[in-house]
Amino acid sequence: MRSIADLLLLENLADVNCQGAEYGNVLQVASWMGNKDMVQLFLEHNADVNAQGGKYGNALQAACWRVQRDIVLLLLEHKADVNAQGGEYGNAPQAASWTGNRGIVQLLLEHNADVNAQGGKYGNALPAACWRAHKDVVLLLLECKADVNAQGGEYGNALQAASWTGDWGIVQLRLKHKADVNAQGGEYWNALQAASWSCNMDIVHLLLDHKADVNAQGGYYGNALQAASYKENKDIVQLLLEHQADVNAQGGAYGDALQAASERGNRDVVQILLAHKQDIDRSMHLL
Repeated sequence: MRSIADLLLLENLADVNCQGAEYGNVLQVASWMGNKDMVQLFLEHNADVNAQGGKYGNALQAACWRVQRDIVLLLLEHKADVNAQGGEYGNAPQAASWTGNRGIVQLLLEHNADVNAQGGKYGNALPAACWRAHKDVVLLLLECKADVNAQGGEYGNALQAASWTGDWGIVQLRLKHKADVNAQGGEYWNALQAASWSCNMDIVHLLLDHKADVNAQGGYYGNALQAASYKENKDIVQLLLEHQADVNAQGGAYGDALQAASERGNRDVVQILLAHKQDIDRSMHLL
């Protein structure tokens, strides 16, 4: 039974589909809040279930992000477009994957959600799930033919997102499913640079074992060695140098690894890099 306040609201609402404010429209607000009765009421008064706008793009994406399963079901019953694009997360499957609710992700897929739909902060559903380390959702998406090498979003691809987060199991899973260890794109350009910046030693080891290019250039820090030097992680710096990282490589925000380490004032890393430079200079002199 609906309250008098609910009914008065609708009587005085000039347009149930009026757009504006952070959540775009009243249906998106009610979906985000988890108020099923209000969602039902708006729908009965001809609210556009697929109205676009606001932070979450549409009501379905808002309900998915807030893990409101009952409202997701209700919206789908009213023909919500499961693949509608827009909002911070690009689409409902990406929002649901980010939250890690396997049941809602499964529900969307059963309603023909495009597992590889592009857009939003993370590019698609798989990197969103990887970034949040939701292994059960990652497995579900892979079972539904998610493209492990799809490019896009802040982290470039799923492997880079998982490497930045530091979940060894998900990185291993990505590699078993033929993820391109040297795929380029995103803020950190590749998985090795992301793992080096995040100081994830085990993942750096794993990526190097799978033939990650230690000298791949690109991204904010230019290469993995510069990223590790800036983050003052002498163990990763040493490991990268042992795998033939070029101590003189140019590029990135700090020009080279030595400048990055100097910027942070880390004496240990500076000494490691200088010693390596001297070894290279001696070798070149002998040649």
